[in-house]
Amino acid sequence: MNRVKSLILFILVAVMSTMAAAQSSDSMATTTAAATDTASARVLVETSLGNITLLLYGDTPRHRDNFLKLVNEGFYDGVLFHRVIKDFMIQTGDPDSKGAPAGKHLGAGGPGYQIDAEILYPKHIHRRGALAAARQGDQVNPMRRSSGSQFYIVTGRKFTPAEAQTMSLRGVDKQKQAVFRSLVNENTARIQQLQAAGDTTALEQLRLDLIAKMEATVAANPATLSPEQIEIYSTVGGTPHLDGEYTVFGEVIDGMDVVDKIEAATTGPADRPVDDIKIIKMKVL
Repeated sequence: MNRVKSLILFILVAVMSTMAAAQSSDSMATTTAAATDTASARVLVETSLGNITLLLYGDTPRHRDNFLKLVNEGFYDGVLFHRVIKDFMIQTGDPDSKGAPAGKHLGAGGPGYQIDAEILYPKHIHRRGALAAARQGDQVNPMRRSSGSQFYIVTGRKFTPAEAQTMSLRGVDKQKQAVFRSLVNENTARIQQLQAAGDTTALEQLRLDLIAKMEATVAANPATLSPEQIEIYSTVGGTPHLDGEYTVFGEVIDGMDVVDKIEAATTGPADRPVDDIKIIKMKVL
């Protein structure tokens, strides 16, 4: 419990310290589309090693709509799979990778904005074949906003049922962090007002109130993996330690053999494949 409270304190301090910068910087702009449409979508990804078909979930509409927009604009055409880690994932979506010379460090590029998180854990987990959004770390990105373009496909590994169960129990801590972030976001105006007034007593009381609301919310519906999901991690595999921390917004429905070919590539510094593997083009099906 002390670990959770210390993380919550970190979240509050980090959010308050980055709030003004996030609102004033163009590079930190976020999408604001209404999250009401639940229709899924399919996208064909033609790569230099074969085709992959993606299903975009309808319940993560900000990520779905942004992905479809970039696909229709041809944004991904020519980008490399710039980060490949065996038994973990393959990552792409950096526009700076187009035509990048051998040895160039990649992974910092994007469209100039971020996407508000849509972390639906434990509904969507990092099972093998999951499609998820890359992002900056918590220290500079406490609200866990996603990269505007970079994404990864999970390959992962198989876990024993006991290992998967342990990951599931840790999911409650992650749920508490996510709920607290949401509550802080909802109280942004109040936090800024108290900061401006220098009212540390009221800020501390607000923190305690938010913790109480968080505890009640989680207690009413704790996020633990279902027996079926635990079985998925032990029979199909994935990367459960990422659950609750990154937005999973789709999955591979055809072409995992191509994903496996990409994962098997020989890599050099920064996990970049020695021989370029690129997305030739994408199209919405």
